[in-house]
Amino acid sequence: MRQKNLPVYNIENFQSPVDEKDFYADYFISHLRHHKFVEAPHKHDFFLVVLFTKGSGIHEIDFTSYPIKPGSVFLLSPGQTHGWKLSADIDGYIFFHSRAFFDINFKSKKVHDFPFFSSSFNSPVIYMKDKSFQKIKKLFLEIISEFKMSALMKQAKLCSLTDLLYIELSRLYLQKKETVIQNHLYLSKIKLLEELVDRNFLKIKSPSDYADRMNMSEKHLNRICKTCLNKTTGDFISDRIILEAKNLLIHSTLSVKEVANKLNYSDSAYFSRLFKKKCGETPLGFAKKYLKE
Repeated sequence: MRQKNLPVYNIENFQSPVDEKDFYADYFISHLRHHKFVEAPHKHDFFLVVLFTKGSGIHEIDFTSYPIKPGSVFLLSPGQTHGWKLSADIDGYIFFHSRAFFDINFKSKKVHDFPFFSSSFNSPVIYMKDKSFQKIKKLFLEIISEFKMSALMKQAKLCSLTDLLYIELSRLYLQKKETVIQNHLYLSKIKLLEELVDRNFLKIKSPSDYADRMNMSEKHLNRICKTCLNKTTGDFISDRIILEAKNLLIHSTLSVKEVANKLNYSDSAYFSRLFKKKCGETPLGFAKKYLKE
């Protein structure tokens, strides 16, 4: 059965002995024990980071499955759909924060400047080896310890620790990333493109239209997408459309034809061909397969 109206959680949904509206941190076992509702697929309006130290399982993020193992850290941006299947011996650490928590405290950088948050199409996971794992684990423990204290300049220290953690994770992330984003200007253009596509993909599907809105040639926009994401502008747009289609197929009661109409495809057969080209199966086949799992 499809789950209608996928929940979107904010930090205030997570009860904590510490009264914070922009930040939350806890041991993963405690987090699950007190917030059972996160075991079902959901979205959130904050940045989430979780480090797994024990156990195994599958973490599904925007319909892509990633293995969970000790030393894996996941970094999610606001609006991403995720859920997990966890072994009984799972353990680790988790924290999340609002965009304002980070951006207000730094004048020269923003949370979206970090490579794993620069685009929702970037990989959301880092698998660490033992030396890196111990360093990152220590930072998570410092963050949780500071969060649970009532100390002078607490928020400033939490923000500094988070920044330090993100710097260390960025170094690891860029070591393994297939396409290293080196040009800050290109990175800002990718973020602008993503914001434009998020607002307009239901009506605007042409790469040239987005290039016009960004005051550049379609060729140059395509070059930026290939450099930063190793995909064309057209692929970037269609990936966003297909992600929305998957969400509607699973988390609404709409038929395939109704999903096509909602996405502004008057020809549902064309929509089905596009979906199959991108996903290797028809929309109906995807929905039936996913809901059986």
